[in-house]
Amino acid sequence: MEKVNDKIYNYITNNELEIETIMKEYNHYIYTIINRSSIMFLKEDKEEIILDVYLTLWNNKEKLNMNKSMTAYIAGITKNLILKKIRQQKHIENIEDYQERLTSIQNIELDYVESQKNKLIINELEKMKKEDREIFMAYYYEERKIKEIAIMFKISESKVKSKLFRTRNKLKKILKKGGYEVNG
Repeated sequence: MEKVNDKIYNYITNNELEIETIMKEYNHYIYTIINRSSIMFLKEDKEEIILDVYLTLWNNKEKLNMNKSMTAYIAGITKNLILKKIRQQKHIENIEDYQERLTSIQNIELDYVESQKNKLIINELEKMKKEDREIFMAYYYEERKIKEIAIMFKISESKVKSKLFRTRNKLKKILKKGGYEVNG
């Protein structure tokens, strides 16, 4: 299920790992893995895990197998960091239950499909008006409230809701066109 250009050697230029490109392409994928972990992390914890994924990748760049999938490396690093965070927080007594869930091949495949959907969404968002894109990102990715967004953009709450509705509909059409099933 991995794509051809997902190989690690595609992220190397002049013997250097293109970490900025990786960050752009895999940020939402990592976020999806974290959210699917069934553990409620604070926003700060999620951001810390995401940054630690890139730091781990960078610090181990000499050990990477160039013919392996970047998606698999990213998934593995992310899941290990989630487990590390769980252990640090000591909120989970039976860590084995979560280890099974995090290392499931089926979940890796689902995460990969989700990352492809996210790429379609990001590409479409980049084509939209700046305000529409930023409102959508604030609501869905930054988890801000409608009232807060209305204040930020100096528009009414109903206008925020309207913009979100239109953006969702555009994205649903793009996802359907891309062959993905869309709920709602």
